[in-house]
Amino acid sequence: TMGKAVAAVLTLLLISALGTQGKALARSAIELRCQCIGTHSRFIHPKFIQNVNLSPSGPHCKNVEVIATLKDGREVCLEPTASWVKLIIKAILDK
Repeated sequence: TMGKAVAAVLTLLLISALGTQGKALARSAIELRCQCIGTHSRFIHPKFIQNVNLSPSGPHCKNVEVIATLKDGREVCLEPTASWVKLIIKAILDK
């Protein structure tokens, strides 16, 4: 299935992915500007991801933002053009 394929691909990339890049701004700055001050493009294994939020571009932000909440509570902004992130976005949109 698509979900298993996405998980398999994501699994391969995550191991070296976690760093300080791609931090999300605090939620207090919410919705009035971009939440991502940088993006993370290296693979993050799905087993470390609790949730993914997709924010389309709009008046608040010209960028599509993909924010993953990790199981340790950290939020990471993912690079929407990275191939593994595109698979996640497709999986979300196909639901």
